[in-house]
Amino acid sequence: MNGFMQSVTENLIFVLEFLGIVLVMFAVAYGAERRVKKISGDTERILSTRKIALIGVFSAIAFLLMLLEFPVPFAPAFYELDFSEIPVLVGAFAFGPVAGVMIEFCKILLKLVFKGTTTAFVGDLANFVIGCSFILPASILYLNKKTKKVAMISSITGTACMTVFGTAFNAIYLLPKFAQLYGMPLDAIIGMGTAINPAINSVATLVIFAVAPLNVLKGGSVSFITMLVYKKLSPILKESHGRMPVRQAAEGK
Repeated sequence: MNGFMQSVTENLIFVLEFLGIVLVMFAVAYGAERRVKKISGDTERILSTRKIALIGVFSAIAFLLMLLEFPVPFAPAFYELDFSEIPVLVGAFAFGPVAGVMIEFCKILLKLVFKGTTTAFVGDLANFVIGCSFILPASILYLNKKTKKVAMISSITGTACMTVFGTAFNAIYLLPKFAQLYGMPLDAIIGMGTAINPAINSVATLVIFAVAPLNVLKGGSVSFITMLVYKKLSPILKESHGRMPVRQAAEGK
């Protein structure tokens, strides 16, 4: 009985931590977007009715793409590649960082509702937080100056941030937390990596040889595809988004 109560308490604490991190991500996105809008003179609301409707559409697309996961040869089976960040990045570029975080969060909610969790919510937190570490830097940079060159620089910066943050976050928090909540010894998790790559013999080498390359691959592929599709979608999204910000209209963009 005591073990059951301890398990419930640990899971409850983790869920509260999860919600706290979600709030932090929203606060960062809102603060950055509000600051840029104030500097540019853009008086449009951060979340309009049209934005919310399109956020729902992009969230649904992201959720469907999240279901299509692909194993990678250099990482254990619980690390898989998906392309759900494509609609998130497109939405964040089109509507701002707050919209990007909302799409990322709604994607996770849809996944939990329809598919549940197989990782005691740790994998879901990882997908959200690491996704935000990619989306937020990219969309904040792009919000300041919406040009193709800045979009490329933003995507590269987002990929770098996701790689560094994702690697550190896995080592310091996610892997130990997964071992604690899922009841799998950390040595067993490392052993799954060793079976694929003999150089993996610790948490540090696991994240260096498995997590970091996965994040680089994901960030690079998502950025490349986004650059291809965003140019075609941008006129449609701008039209549905309503009027352009004051600064962009003055510059004729």
